[in-house]
Amino acid sequence: MLALDFTRGNGLIPVIIQEQSTGEVLMLGFMNKEAWKKTQEEGRVWFYSRSKKRLWMKGETTGNILLVRSVAVDCDRDTLLIQVKPEGVVCHQGTKSCFQALEEKKND
Repeated sequence: MLALDFTRGNGLIPVIIQEQSTGEVLMLGFMNKEAWKKTQEEGRVWFYSRSKKRLWMKGETTGNILLVRSVAVDCDRDTLLIQVKPEGVVCHQGTKSCFQALEEKKND
């Protein structure tokens, strides 16, 4: 199992979720050791909800799960980049991604 450093974020590490086929960043979540273990075991992305203070599997109520395709870790071993195949929309507001551009920069 990949040795991650959960000590810097009070037991949580940030996880960037990226669509494997397009490279689009879909969301940012957090994992504790248990969420990381379940993600590896099941091949579906699990998070730790800071607001609910519990584990949750993305899509547990909507069915819009995230299937793990690859995992990369940063050089400090305290952030993950998980490429996924999403089954359905990712954002709870019904959009493909949780990220929306604030403004487009124009090239001159």
